[in-house]
Amino acid sequence: MTFSTWVIFKMVVEIGILWFIFYRMLVFFEGTRAFQVLKGLLVILLLFLISRYFGLDIINWLLTRIFGISIIGFIVIFQQEIRQGLARLGQQHLFNFDLEEAEVIKIIEEIAGAVYKLSKQKIGCLIALEREVKLNTYIESGVHVEAKVVSPLIQNIFMPKSPLHDGGIIIRGNRIMAASCLFPLTENPNFSKMLGTRHRAALGITEQTDAIVIIASEESGEISLASDGRFVPIVNKDRLVNLLRSLLVLENNKKKRK
Repeated sequence: MTFSTWVIFKMVVEIGILWFIFYRMLVFFEGTRAFQVLKGLLVILLLFLISRYFGLDIINWLLTRIFGISIIGFIVIFQQEIRQGLARLGQQHLFNFDLEEAEVIKIIEEIAGAVYKLSKQKIGCLIALEREVKLNTYIESGVHVEAKVVSPLIQNIFMPKSPLHDGGIIIRGNRIMAASCLFPLTENPNFSKMLGTRHRAALGITEQTDAIVIIASEESGEISLASDGRFVPIVNKDRLVNLLRSLLVLENNKKKRK
C-alpha cells in the first residue's frame, strides 16, 4: 500500500467513524430538547467546513468561535440529559437489538392481563407502546421508572391511591420507561364528546407518533386500542392479545427480514 493510498484510506476510516458517532448521538437524543440543538450544531459544523475549504477566513474565524461557545452551552444547558444518557450507556449495549418473538408475546400477555384486571375493577389506564418514533419528549414529562414490564406493577401504578395513576405509562421494548406522563390531546373536531380526557390523550399521541395506546375506561370498564389516530374497540382479552401480536410481532419479524 503506497503512502498516498494509506492517507486516503485513513481519511475515509476517520470520516466513517466520526459520521457513525454523530449519527448515534442524533439517534440517542432523538425526541428530546437537545435533538434540535444538536442539529443546529451540525449546520454550524458544515458551514465551518465549507468556509475552510473555500478559504473564507473571516467567516471561518467567526464560526470557530460560535461553534466553541455552542459546544460549551450545549453541555451546560443539557447536562441532565447527558448525565442520564451516559448512565443508560452503562446499563445497555451500544446497539439496539430487536426483541425475540417469545419475549414480545410475553410482554403482550403481561400488558393484556393487567388491562383486563383493571377494567374489571373499573380502574382507568393509559398505556403507550413505543414503536419507530421515539417518545422521549413524553417520557420526560412523567416520572422515571425504567422497570420490567409485569402485570402487578402496571396494576399498582394505576390504582386510584397511587401517586402515579394520573397520566399514562410509556413502554419501550421490555421496559416501562416512565409513568404519569402527559400526552397531547387530539384536536380532531369529529372526536366524540362522550369520551373523556384519557381517550383524547390516547388519540392525540397516535396522531403525532406511530405509538400504540391501550385505554381502559374507569366509567364503563371498556377497553380500546388507539393507533394511527383511530380507535379499535376490544371485545375480549383474546382480541387484544391477537391485535397486539399482529401489530408488534409481525412488524418485528418484518424488520428482522429487512
